[in-house]
Amino acid sequence: MSGSLPLAHSAAVQRVIEAIVENRRRFEAFCRSLSDEQLDRPVPQSTWIVRDFIAHLDTLDPQMARLFEATAAGETIEQRDGHAFDVDAFNDAAVAERRAWPLDRVFEEAAANRAELIAALARLSDDDIAKVMHFSGDAKRKAGQIPLNLFLAGWAQHDPIHVADMLRALPERADDAELRSWLDNPFIAGYQRAMNPE
Repeated sequence: MSGSLPLAHSAAVQRVIEAIVENRRRFEAFCRSLSDEQLDRPVPQSTWIVRDFIAHLDTLDPQMARLFEATAAGETIEQRDGHAFDVDAFNDAAVAERRAWPLDRVFEEAAANRAELIAALARLSDDDIAKVMHFSGDAKRKAGQIPLNLFLAGWAQHDPIHVADMLRALPERADDAELRSWLDNPFIAGYQRAMNPE
């Protein structure tokens, strides 16, 4: 890994950081390989077009940093904000605002957001990630409690999880051996089964 990455207090968190850095590298390369026509295709089983998933992965990082920091402090986002966080409304507004942005602008913002998130992750200790995180729920999943370390293990695959979503609109890329190898992951398969049941 790059020497510019902060060294995490926790070896488990360091592995998460290394995973998200590598996954983001591969994600950006995949996205930049797509044509404008491909980026503008509607994604089956979704209200978004392909490029919207890129904006989503750009804009959610600051919210995730807040969630991780709140959990480490023994709090929830709701306690910090004084009101519920509607992740679906947030996501839809964020992607709509960026739909016409060129990829360079989206990835520039995403790089800054990801650097701040990595810095927040690096501050977490093993004790912090052993705490229970409150998941507020979304349109497809109920609210609940989950150990932060378990959540982080799955969340580290957030970029390839959404590549799998994007591929539903890109059947010509479905047999790409490199992509298939990257997406051959139990977290990705489990997410797709939960979010897009047959």
